Amino acid sequence: MAAKTAAAQKVAPLADRVVVKALEETETMRGGLYIPDTAKEKPQQGEVIAVGPGRTEDGKRVAMEVKAGDKVLYGKYSGTEVSIDGEQLLILRESDILAIVNN
Repeated sequence: MAAKTAAAQKVAPLADRVVVKALEETETMRGGLYIPDTAKEKPQQGEVIAVGPGRTEDGKRVAMEVKAGDKVLYGKYSGTEVSIDGEQLLILRESDILAIVNN
């Protein structure tokens, strides 16, 4: 399991929401030029750093399928971007997660 960051300790998502830290990939072209952040596409892979307790269905709590430390794929424009202690995080619903990446 991944070590909790300071931002993860301050955020407790509600219901079926998940807090994800995007995994940035450094991109270099053949000539050694770096692609600026403004020209890069939004990442679609991240690491789960906090999960909510799950959604309520028919008066019963439905457990979450993801856990902290999982690497996940999510939709390009899903979730809400927030900045906590200078760290960029994404809060999204569990249903916005497309897959868990297995190593």
